[in-house]
Amino acid sequence: MRRPVGLVLIGLGAFFLALAPLVRFYVADQVVVAPLNQYQVTLLESKNATYFDQAELKTKTGVTLLAKNTVRGDVRANEGDNDIAVWDSTTNIYDQAKPDKPVQMQGFRIAFDRRTGVLVNCCGVNVDGDNTVRMSGYGLLFPIANVQKRDYPFFDTTTKQSAPMQFGEVEKVHGLTTYRFTQTIPLTKTAALDTKLPAKMLGLPEDAGDQKVDRYTEAYNTVWVDPRTGIPVKHRKNIRSTVQTADGKGKMIVAQADLVSVDKDQKAMVDTANGKALQIDMVRSYVPAGAIFFGLILLFVGGFLGLARREPPPIEAPRRADGKFGDMTPPGPQPPRPTPPSPASSEPRRQAPGSQRQQRKAAGTKRR
Repeated sequence: MRRPVGLVLIGLGAFFLALAPLVRFYVADQVVVAPLNQYQVTLLESKNATYFDQAELKTKTGVTLLAKNTVRGDVRANEGDNDIAVWDSTTNIYDQAKPDKPVQMQGFRIAFDRRTGVLVNCCGVNVDGDNTVRMSGYGLLFPIANVQKRDYPFFDTTTKQSAPMQFGEVEKVHGLTTYRFTQTIPLTKTAALDTKLPAKMLGLPEDAGDQKVDRYTEAYNTVWVDPRTGIPVKHRKNIRSTVQTADGKGKMIVAQADLVSVDKDQKAMVDTANGKALQIDMVRSYVPAGAIFFGLILLFVGGFLGLARREPPPIEAPRRADGKFGDMTPPGPQPPRPTPPSPASSEPRRQAPGSQRQQRKAAGTKRR
């Protein structure tokens, strides 16, 4: 019985050893990817912000601005190429006191490699409807499960240009060790406006008349990233948007805010990152290591049971035909057995009586 059990254990051990590289290099390649059907809503808040209220035609200060960002994956936009993920992002910035009147709306579509996070130009990518834009570097995600302490090129949708996201230092966000990256967007012309504003609104003498203006933006973006997954868990966008004349002498603030992810969404993103990191560790480390460990144990035990030298079974006493144990010597000529002496062997042996004639003759002799 030991040999069949040992062979079965050897087979199981070989199976687990073959399973380890399969999980590590094939299954992990299928699991460690960005999702196609992403859906995520995050909220950023800026207190003591400033913006120009177009309805009232005046600049408001000391207000609380909120930025609601929604990311939604379009699973059909990749035209059947499941190596590419296509995500749409919409950001609505509004005054907390007037949530139904947006201060600014921005939308864009990105496409990227699901395994590396690198942007690709396909599948209708655009920024605010401008599909002539060419994207490069990274977008909403850092390198998938492979974030290093170095700089990365990141595409800025406001300026429609790529700028370096520079590594700063390691920081904790709700107990999670993250890498902090910063991106500086210098003052950049983002739109040529077909409009003129009164000189007084631009800080110029009233006799200067109406002035043609363009829109300019500068920003200082900070992202805290989980290095195990590449998922950003906290954002900070310090933005300043202005309109100004061509010579830069006349200008007016359109929006100035220091937007930071609200605490509740930071915790939710930390939980998401921890869950994704566990999946990555399972297929990259825990399952392969466990398969190797159990495979070696099963091979050792199976080899011991199936290949070890066995002791011969004990010799049992033979059973005779009558059911009893004893000598099973085959029958054959047997030596004569000696006859034991009779108790009457000391007396003279009597002759057997003869025939009737002899008996009568003997009787007559006695009478004479």
